[in-house]
Amino acid sequence: MKIFPDYSKNKIERKGVITMSVTKFLAGFLVGGAIGAIAGILLAPKSGEETRALIADTTKDVTRRANETVKEIQSKADDVVSEMQKKGDELKEKLQNVINQQKEGKEAKAAE
Repeated sequence: MKIFPDYSKNKIERKGVITMSVTKFLAGFLVGGAIGAIAGILLAPKSGEETRALIADTTKDVTRRANETVKEIQSKADDVVSEMQKKGDELKEKLQNVINQQKEGKEAKAAE
């Protein structure tokens, strides 16, 4: 009979690996997109002034998207930390209840 849910280290590690994989994927996606955009701009047949303006606009857009992605990742990480703290508090409370029940049972047996 299981009293407590399984919060084994392996599940926590796997969640960290998944989060890390998502982070790496998003970073690679952004870098790849930026490189592709820059290559497209530099190879397009436009005047120097148009190309510089396009590079500036693209740089601003990529920076904005990168900042949004970082904020999303931070928010998700904060959610994971909050959830882990909540589960830890629940586990602590359950353990304390079990300990108290054990103490009460021993005291009742000793009183008999």
